[in-house]
Amino acid sequence: MAVVLPAQAAAPCEAIARHVDIAAPASGPLFLLSYEPGPDETRLPGPLATTAFSYDNALATIALVSCGDVARARRIGDAFVDAAHNDRTFKDGRIRNAYRAGPVGSGAALLPGWWDNSRRAWSEDAYQDGSQTGNVAWVALALLTLDRATHEGRYRETALALAEWIAKTARETNGPMGFSGGRAGFDDAQTRLAWRSTEHNVDVHALGTWLAGEAPGPVPAALAQGSQTFLDAMFDPTAGMFRLGTTPDGTRQPVEKFALDALLWPLIGVQPPPAAWRKSIDFAVRHLATNGGFDFNGSHNGLWTEGTAQASLVMRAMGQQKAADNLLAVALRQTSPSGYLYATDGGRVATGLAIGPQSKSNDFFYFHRPHLGATAWAVLAANGFNPFTGSRISP
Repeated sequence: MAVVLPAQAAAPCEAIARHVDIAAPASGPLFLLSYEPGPDETRLPGPLATTAFSYDNALATIALVSCGDVARARRIGDAFVDAAHNDRTFKDGRIRNAYRAGPVGSGAALLPGWWDNSRRAWSEDAYQDGSQTGNVAWVALALLTLDRATHEGRYRETALALAEWIAKTARETNGPMGFSGGRAGFDDAQTRLAWRSTEHNVDVHALGTWLAGEAPGPVPAALAQGSQTFLDAMFDPTAGMFRLGTTPDGTRQPVEKFALDALLWPLIGVQPPPAAWRKSIDFAVRHLATNGGFDFNGSHNGLWTEGTAQASLVMRAMGQQKAADNLLAVALRQTSPSGYLYATDGGRVATGLAIGPQSKSNDFFYFHRPHLGATAWAVLAANGFNPFTGSRISP
C-alpha cells in the first residue's frame, strides 16, 4: 500500500531517492556520498570526496523506509550486509565508520581514500577506517527497520551480529557501566576507545530494546540494561541535562560541556523516557537556541540543520507540535539546489569535539555543504518517524 507523505516530506524524500538513482542507475547495492561541494566550492576536500559515512547512510535507509521507498532503502541495506560479511581485514562482522560511495561490487567492501600529491601516495582517514560503537548501532537499527518492512531474515541476522560485536567489543562493567567508543585507527594499528558517550549509549539502548522484543537473548538484554544504567547516570537532575558521557578513565564529563544530540536523543531513544528527562529540552532551548533553530554545542556560531531537524522530531514526540513545525520549517529553508539540506546556514559550526584518534585539537566542524544526514533527519521529522523504534510517532 502506498504511503501518503506529509507535504513537507515529499521534496526531501524525492531528493534522497534521486541521489540513489544517480549514484548507481542500475540495480544493486550502493552507498551514498555524504556531502556535496558547497556554493563556494568546486570539489570536496580529499577526505570527503569519496566518503559515504555509515551513520548518514543508515539514516538514509530509515528515511527511505519512512517515505515508503523500501526498494531504494534495500539497496543501501544490502550494501551494509555485504560490508559486514566482506571486510578487507577483519572477520568479526564489524561495520566501518565509512565506505567508498557508489555501487558496491563483489569482494571486500572498499573504504574511502584519496591520492595525496604531497606524499605521492594513496591516503586514508584513521577515523573513517575505524568502527565506533554508535555507528555500528545505527547500521543495525537501519537493518532492523528493513527487516520489519521486508521480513527478510538476513537483515535481522546481520543486525544481531552487529549487536554481538558491540557486546563483545565495547561493554563496560565498571563505574557507570554502559558501552565505550569502539575501535579507532588504521587496520594494522587499531586501538580501543575507552571513553563512553551518551549519544552512543542511546543508540545501543534502542538496538538492545528492539532486538529484545523480537529476538530475546542475553546479548539484547545486556545492551538494553547496560546502556540504561549509563544513561541514568549521565542525567544530572540539578542541571536538568545529560552529560556528554565520560572521559577515557571513566570520569563524568562536566555539565558545562554539552551537545544537542546527547541532550535530546534519550527522549526518543528510551521508551518511555523518565518524566524528569524532559528538563533536557528546556536546557537545550536555553543554551543552544540559534537562528530559529539550534546549534551543536552552545557556541552560537551558526545553525546546525541536522540538529534542528532532530529537535523537531523530539518536540513532536513530546507533544509540542507548534514548536516541531517551526523547527522543521527552519531546517527545510536550508534546502540546496540538489535537494539535500545544507549542514549549516552558512559558514562553519563548531562541535567542540575531535574528529578522530589523530586529531591534535577539537577539529570537528560542520560546513555549509549539502548533507545527506541533515536531509534524512528532515525526512524523519516531517514523517514523524522515530528511527530508534522504527515506528511513527502518534499524534
